[in-house]
Amino acid sequence: MNASLLKKPVALAAATLLLAAGAAVTLLMHAADAQAQAAVPAAAARAALTVTVTTPSRATVATAVAANGNVAAWQEALVGAEANGMRLAEVRVNVGDVVRKGQVLATFDSAMASADLAQSRAAVAEAEANLAEAAANAQRARDLQPSGALSAQQVAQLLTAERTAQARLEAVKAAQQVQQLRLQQAQVLAPDSGVISARSATVGAVVPAGAELFKLIRQGRLEWRGEVAATELAQIKPGQKVAVAPPTGAPVVGTVRMVAPTVDAATRNALVYVDLPDTGGRLKAGMFARGEFATGSSTALTLPQSAVLLRDGFSYVFTVGADNKVVHGKVSTGRRSGDRVEILQGLDEKARVVASGGGFLADGDTVRVVDAAPAVPAAKSTAQK
Repeated sequence: MNASLLKKPVALAAATLLLAAGAAVTLLMHAADAQAQAAVPAAAARAALTVTVTTPSRATVATAVAANGNVAAWQEALVGAEANGMRLAEVRVNVGDVVRKGQVLATFDSAMASADLAQSRAAVAEAEANLAEAAANAQRARDLQPSGALSAQQVAQLLTAERTAQARLEAVKAAQQVQQLRLQQAQVLAPDSGVISARSATVGAVVPAGAELFKLIRQGRLEWRGEVAATELAQIKPGQKVAVAPPTGAPVVGTVRMVAPTVDAATRNALVYVDLPDTGGRLKAGMFARGEFATGSSTALTLPQSAVLLRDGFSYVFTVGADNKVVHGKVSTGRRSGDRVEILQGLDEKARVVASGGGFLADGDTVRVVDAAPAVPAAKSTAQK
């Protein structure tokens, strides 16, 4: 009985100690949470990103007119059949072949034309014999006319027969020339030097006169036909240089040959014809290309392209304030000069602009600024629509 009474105070003391220990642990946990919450604003105040800043600079930017258009053949010749009803016996060229003026492109079966020519030659020989006989009779009539051996009617008949024979000879000679031309037309010749762009000739086909057999890009020359808005047409003059950019590869420099005398009533655009140099096959007829006409130059406020962000179709920049916080602002851009972009409005010339990495920032972020980027010297460039 005495032992049990002694155990009760001991148990109560142990429970009291356990409660005190739990309370101490709870207090320590609350203190740690308070410290963590106090550290959050301090962490938020730290810099979000280290950035390089730059300032807008003045640069000489080339003014230009941009246009889209297609590459086309300077002139395309249609090569057709001149003879009628002849069978195509041989085709000697194909699409892409380079040909010279007068080269044989195809041949027709000339057996029938050769037979007709032989017949015409025989008719000519017969007419020449008849003319010789008629001329001899007419000469005798002239000799005998003073003597009265022949009547005036007989003399007239003999002289008429001579003239008839002469006319007959000229007629059969003309027919012979026709047959000679028909035989020559059995060979289809290139009307000019150039490149075969299309072929519809098929061996064995009997084609009518005028049927198209080939298309030929004359002299292999290509041109670019740019569509320029009527409002910008006054800036385009013959002889201007044009940078024509194909889908792949470096731009090709062409020369304005002429400006179309009319403007399309539907699109309000006019065609500008630009002569292109030989590019070794880089440009082909039918290819789409973009061109820029150099029209002059002017001074503009520019920024590096990396400093200008494109979001939702608008251009933005991040400017850094005195407290190193960034401000998100919209700007209007214009021409491009190498890696520089013209700033039309929305930015002060003395503003500090985040040079790169703006895509990782949000409005109001605090940044750490390092050495500013050096100013870029004046440069020339082309405009973009």
